[in-house]
Amino acid sequence: MFCYQCEQTAKGTGCTKTGVCGKNEDIASLQDALIIGLKGVAAYAYHAGELEQRSEEIDSFLHEALFTTLTNVNFDLNSHIEKLLKCGEINLKAMELLDKAYVDRFGFPEPTRVFTGFKPGHAILVTGHDLLDLYELLKQTAGKDINVYTHGEMLPAHAYPEINKFTHLVGNYGSAWQNQRKEFEDFPGAILGTTNCVLLPRDSYKDRFFTCGIARLPEVKHVENRNFEEVIEKARSLEPLPEKEGGFLSTGFHHKAVLSMAEKLIEAVKSGKIRHFFLVGGCDGSKSSRSYFTEFVKKVPADCVVLTLGCGKYRFNYMELGEIDGIPRLLDMGQCNNAYSAIQVAAALAKAFKCDINDLPLTLVISWFEQKAVSILLTLLHLGVKNIRIGPSLPAFLSDNVLAVIQQNYNLKVISTPEEDLREILE
Repeated sequence: MFCYQCEQTAKGTGCTKTGVCGKNEDIASLQDALIIGLKGVAAYAYHAGELEQRSEEIDSFLHEALFTTLTNVNFDLNSHIEKLLKCGEINLKAMELLDKAYVDRFGFPEPTRVFTGFKPGHAILVTGHDLLDLYELLKQTAGKDINVYTHGEMLPAHAYPEINKFTHLVGNYGSAWQNQRKEFEDFPGAILGTTNCVLLPRDSYKDRFFTCGIARLPEVKHVENRNFEEVIEKARSLEPLPEKEGGFLSTGFHHKAVLSMAEKLIEAVKSGKIRHFFLVGGCDGSKSSRSYFTEFVKKVPADCVVLTLGCGKYRFNYMELGEIDGIPRLLDMGQCNNAYSAIQVAAALAKAFKCDINDLPLTLVISWFEQKAVSILLTLLHLGVKNIRIGPSLPAFLSDNVLAVIQQNYNLKVISTPEEDLREILE
């Protein structure tokens, strides 16, 4: 960061000087957190806008909040804290707007089992987040003997009726974004990257990789105006995929689907059949310490239910956790923006039990990596949610003082070990 007042480049996260400009480390930390959170809000608002859902309130806040981070505009610490929590509130509205956009266009998601093997034939793999890109590709490939597979955060697309109606959408391949270089190299068809979470490709598949929308990569063909003709022709020019056995992944537990089981859930809690709910999910990454989330879910007792969302679910969504009175013990709510669904379920249960969300038998264990995960954390803080466990590490852009305030007010904790955390939570 360069301070235009003292005309020096700061070391670390913020200017070390606290004299004339007052640009201290804590304000720099809050500004960094706000900018990162705004990137997440912008992503959700962009996706909603592509489906003709827009909000003047969201747009106005983006302008105002970015303006407050301008050089020599705002040195008031409390004002920055208020703006950060407001960002969480606006992000909730952005997620709600995107949920409405998806539901209006593609229908309410329904619990769906998704095949993870290969069907013989030419193929296109779609990664990223943008459901409209996938939908348009499916329309253009209909009747052309090309099978389409999802990857990463595209898995939940199978749950939307207007997307799932395409019979050539045949399955999901691979896992989270950080594994794509190896997974894309092993996938012999054409590949389409939408929005964020695309990595620089290896030479081995660069010539059959395409981007569209926001996503762009050097030396990779970019598709304009969702005209996927070149992607289709590339898929046809490649060797067909051989048949390959696979299993199944479940997705589509939107809040409407979960709340349709509300009476059964409430009764199971009251009778003691369900002891606790865990929301385990978020962004994945390559750190070996992220195996924590796999081990955590493995060790969750059989009388507990795991909700999940985002690409963090790939750490454990292949597990067969069974059911409790017909209620699946693993409920995939969808993409990271479907944190909105998780919030709706928590709010409905709190209302049914006549208690605060923090009094529910519910614990959030969040894996974080990028901007949208930060905006979701700000939403949870805006809602007053406490006792969140986050990992594998705390955000480095939080100064010691800012982190201390968050921990004092919200009891935010970094994960330790699955055994220790489960013991503390369930006691």
